[in-house]
Amino acid sequence: QVQLVESGGGLVQAGGSLRLSCLASGRTFSTYAMGWFRQAPGKEREFVGSITRRGQTTYYADSVKGRFTISRDDAKNTVYLQMNSLKPEDTAVYYCAAGGYGSNRNTYEYWGQGTQVTVSS
Repeated sequence: QVQLVESGGGLVQAGGSLRLSCLASGRTFSTYAMGWFRQAPGKEREFVGSITRRGQTTYYADSVKGRFTISRDDAKNTVYLQMNSLKPEDTAVYYCAAGGYGSNRNTYEYWGQGTQVTVSS
């Protein structure tokens, strides 16, 4: 069993930055690949990015590539999403997920409750 808790969301001006954290508990964190997804009101949950088990490779949606960076610290059981140059269209609830692969949300076994990110114009 794995439990995930996101934190770091908030309100930020366009062009600003936020760093989201996802703290995992339960089974060994380093066992899992991790993903970040987001969901805006009235829209489907969409892929943001992912990181492999050992952190050797990251993947990003085209909409965030060059602005967002995923990293992980297995000693702290934490994965991060650094978000720079934020745009109003980045406004959403952000979720971390464990145990899946790529952009397909149906492959991820564990999900956090989400953290709200709001970007004002």
